[in-house]
Amino acid sequence: MRTKWWRLILIFSLAINAAVLGVCGYHYYRYTCAAPSAYCPLSPGDRHFYQGLGLSDSQLKRMEPLARTFHARLDKLSRETEKKRELLVNLLSQEEVDSGRIESLRKDMAGTQDQIQREVITHLLDVREILNREQKEYFFLLLRKTMKQENNWFSKQGG
Repeated sequence: MRTKWWRLILIFSLAINAAVLGVCGYHYYRYTCAAPSAYCPLSPGDRHFYQGLGLSDSQLKRMEPLARTFHARLDKLSRETEKKRELLVNLLSQEEVDSGRIESLRKDMAGTQDQIQREVITHLLDVREILNREQKEYFFLLLRKTMKQENNWFSKQGG
């Protein structure tokens, strides 16, 4: 009976070791065999969609000013949105709520959000013009995948 327990423990230990080895091998394979990203001229530490598209030098030269302009506009709109969010929280936390100001601010925030969406769509159309057919297919595959992941994140958060 005692040897059966030792055998079970040994088999269990071997199974765990094999699983750990398999996971480590999988992660090693996944990260070493992934396609290398193209250098991002604007922010080397950040990840942009176009980094994994295999852009040529001429495409990168065309992409750089687009990305710089887009990110500058988006940063400005994001800062505006953040200020409006802070103002909204302040309005909501006041002892006496001013529904008119809150509604006006909500409409203003919706306008800013609409402007952000227009900027993103315009940027995607501009990027699309730079890419060849295969790059476009991969670009929009990545975009769909990212959007699906973001939607899943929001649905899992609750509240």
